[in-house]
Amino acid sequence: MADVRSQLGARPSIGTVQITLFIPSVDRDSQPIDRDLWCRAALEVLGRLFRGATAFPPGRGVWRDDDQGGVLVFDETVLVTSYAAEADVNDVAFGELRRFLHRMGREARQGEVGLVIDGSYHGITEYDPE
Repeated sequence: MADVRSQLGARPSIGTVQITLFIPSVDRDSQPIDRDLWCRAALEVLGRLFRGATAFPPGRGVWRDDDQGGVLVFDETVLVTSYAAEADVNDVAFGELRRFLHRMGREARQGEVGLVIDGSYHGITEYDPE
């Protein structure tokens, strides 16, 4: 394949690590949460840390809560995705990302907060204290 960058007139790629967060619309008891607040906060964190992010329209989702007998929790999930430069994916950035994800888990009463990094899913079920 020819050099896509030169064919399109694009600058060199700066984002090579894909990071995707799942922003739910309900808590683990199927009660509504302020999804817009958490979506905006995720965009702010990823934009600050990795130069930008995009939130995709809600999609219908389900999560099985094994700690509550396997009850299915249905929601309208927003995916927030960022393409980060490898140099920006570091301990400092992951420290801030961790604080955000654990805060969302606690305050939005989530059974699991999920994110995908370069195709690998990471689920957080125990949250750091405030």
